[in-house]
Amino acid sequence: MTSLAQVRRARREVSTTAAVVVLTGALLLSMAVAAGVGAVSIPLDTVFSVVARRLGLGSFDAVTVLEDQIVWQLRMPRVLGAAATGAGLAVVGAVLQSLTRNDLADPFLLGVSSGATVGAVAVLILGFSIAGLAGGAMLTVGAFIGAIAALVVVVALATGRSGSLPPTRTVLAGVVVGQICAAATAFIVIASGQGDAARRVLSWTLGSMAGLRWPSAIFLAVVAVLAVLVIRSSARQLDAFAFGDSSARSLGVATERLRWLLLVGTALVTACLVAYTGAIGFVGLVVPHVVRIICGPLHQRLIPVAALAGAVLLVWADTLARSVVAGQEIPIGVVTAAVGAPIFAILLRRQARLS
Repeated sequence: MTSLAQVRRARREVSTTAAVVVLTGALLLSMAVAAGVGAVSIPLDTVFSVVARRLGLGSFDAVTVLEDQIVWQLRMPRVLGAAATGAGLAVVGAVLQSLTRNDLADPFLLGVSSGATVGAVAVLILGFSIAGLAGGAMLTVGAFIGAIAALVVVVALATGRSGSLPPTRTVLAGVVVGQICAAATAFIVIASGQGDAARRVLSWTLGSMAGLRWPSAIFLAVVAVLAVLVIRSSARQLDAFAFGDSSARSLGVATERLRWLLLVGTALVTACLVAYTGAIGFVGLVVPHVVRIICGPLHQRLIPVAALAGAVLLVWADTLARSVVAGQEIPIGVVTAAVGAPIFAILLRRQARLS
């Protein structure tokens, strides 16, 4: 006789498969639609024609040079970059919530994004450099150094004598480090003496896809894909953390080693994303919660679905950011906060009714 647990597991598997299929289709369609939205509207069939011609799938004489340049050179890189950034942030948020056993954990709340912002702003405003590195590479290095420094401080403040990371203390440490990083960012802006520094940093800290071109978009896509593959390969070990460190160790998981590897890895992913798109909040916080309702807490299912959902969310957030106000682009972080905060409030109320 089939047990209730087996029935639930089968339902979760069916829901996960359906979610992957639906979200994959939604992502591809969203990217195509987003590439046609802007000051110059491009029909959907023209977008498909441009992409097909660029991929060598056919020649379409009806596409003009201007349409080709707008779709392929200007919009597709930022659409791809938005999808990659959304996927990366959602996966990082899911991992941090599991490692700390805290539903509020995400790169933004734990101070990792703020630390990466300090490092990137120091490069951007003060011009710090390393021999042989320039442009995006130097920004990535600066953001990574800042993210790792913030992560080390958070872990040092939160870790107890037993080596555990209590959820409440971890979040409080992240809030403290985030405030310190915000103060450091403000100090860098003031100390620089540059008149437009505040505007540049404000735009940076709220996120934007405006500067993405094909090299940076491809880099972000590679980072996101690698993050999904590597983290999904550690899915079973991540599942063990749900029962606490002692239970995980009894199952043969090297908890401290795995925790540090994943924490450093998520910091690196966050640094790469922040270096090119700025600090974007709520994606890593909200998406994993929504996905768990659909496919459950097992990371083998959670990670790919969260990546796809995060990608769809940020593609549409970027589209709204550059189209909701005529002739002006608003920071993408404003859109994700406007969407993410109400969703998270609904999830909190749902959880309160169930408890």
